[in-house]
Amino acid sequence: MPMKTLLLNPPSFEGFDGGASSRWPATREIASYWYPVWLAYPAGMIPGARLLDAPPHGISLQETLKIAQDYEFIVLFTSAPGLHNDLKLARMFREQNPHVKIAFVGPHVTVRAEETLRLAAGAIDFVTRKEFDHSVTEFAMGKPLADIDGIAYLDANGRFICTPDRPPIHDLDALPWATEVYARDLDYTKYNVPFLLHPYVAFYSTRGCPALCTFCMWPQTISGHPWRKRSAQDVANEFAHAWELFPKLKEIFFDDDTFSYQASRTIEVCEKLKPLKKTWSCTARVTTTYEALKAMKEAGCRLLIVGFESGDDQILKNIKKGATTEMARQFMKHCKKLGLVVHGDFILGLPGETPQTIEKTIRFAKELDCETIQVSIAHAYPGTELYDHLVEQGWLTEGAMTDEEGHQLPHIEYPGLTKGQIMKAVEDFYDGYYFRPRIIARIVGKAIFDGQERKRLYKEARDFLRLRSKRQEYYRSQVETAGTHKGV
Repeated sequence: MPMKTLLLNPPSFEGFDGGASSRWPATREIASYWYPVWLAYPAGMIPGARLLDAPPHGISLQETLKIAQDYEFIVLFTSAPGLHNDLKLARMFREQNPHVKIAFVGPHVTVRAEETLRLAAGAIDFVTRKEFDHSVTEFAMGKPLADIDGIAYLDANGRFICTPDRPPIHDLDALPWATEVYARDLDYTKYNVPFLLHPYVAFYSTRGCPALCTFCMWPQTISGHPWRKRSAQDVANEFAHAWELFPKLKEIFFDDDTFSYQASRTIEVCEKLKPLKKTWSCTARVTTTYEALKAMKEAGCRLLIVGFESGDDQILKNIKKGATTEMARQFMKHCKKLGLVVHGDFILGLPGETPQTIEKTIRFAKELDCETIQVSIAHAYPGTELYDHLVEQGWLTEGAMTDEEGHQLPHIEYPGLTKGQIMKAVEDFYDGYYFRPRIIARIVGKAIFDGQERKRLYKEARDFLRLRSKRQEYYRSQVETAGTHKGV
């Protein structure tokens, strides 16, 4: 008999989306909830398992403890910002049931396996490294720890044991459909991302990313750089089935590291999706060809999430983006010609950043004129090339990665660019981008003609202004601290 297993995205900061699939574990300017895609696969492989995604469902710590009482094995997806809270939760599980088995999974424990186990001090039984679908499934089915590849644990004498690496999964078609697990265990109406249609459902069509971006956590920790593809038919079959499973569904989102990496494969999938005549969105790179973009539009693609990152070509080289600003300009021309909506992601504080490059990026973003944008503070997560580089240069500062509510705090400083300046630049970026007459007119126009959109925009504006005020407080505190240090 398999162990009764709970796959858990734990309670965390209010609005914290940083569980299984988001690029940047954090609380957003506007409440966003992404699907715990990584946990869904083993939840579909282990007989009798349940996937519990606490944050979007508003499940409290006490409710989580009560639910966990019924399970023999708990698999908890943790992150660098949430690790210490998650360890406290694991200790609570142990207190209420000394016999429960607990595994931590996710990028942070992949990189910091021994450190996490030592910090846990017996609160968890093992951690997984990289893809964990089969590792936790084998344990749930009764396989001894020593015989399971891709895990780490402490033996009875406190020695750190690291089993052989588990090779990446290549037969992705053999995995269960994440959407079946969502329909069984989750309320899909609880998931919201401002730039996606609501309600939406997300799953993967590929794993891994061949791109070498130094800051991107997932390919460097969990999914790897080898790009592995589901068959186009399997993707289309799950896509079609999702519309049957979720009657109120408005959109499907392909949450791949980069959906459109290979033009031929993108076109092949689009040929399968086109006859279904349904709306979908996905991630994309600026290197996507016009032919692929055209095929995507014709197959029902509505929106692309695109990481532009910076408007400075030297910074793009520094982070090994594999793209240029000119490519981005051409890409946006193609998207506008085809009628594809673009949500642009930008990052402030990457290596080479200065006050001048920040201004350059703001001008660049205005030139591209995406429908919506997100401006993130550069975060260096353990296991990334960016983290190693910043440690080597002495540019990574001490202090929390998030505030008490899970919002990003800067933890990088360069000569001539302070943490306070980076934080203030985020506000300058948003203000400069959105407080333009035609952007305001575009937003107001949507609100006038769509009551649901009006309610959503009101809530988002309220959340955004609240966080804006907190960022301003942070900047002022940094200025005051700097003044005190100078004897002002």
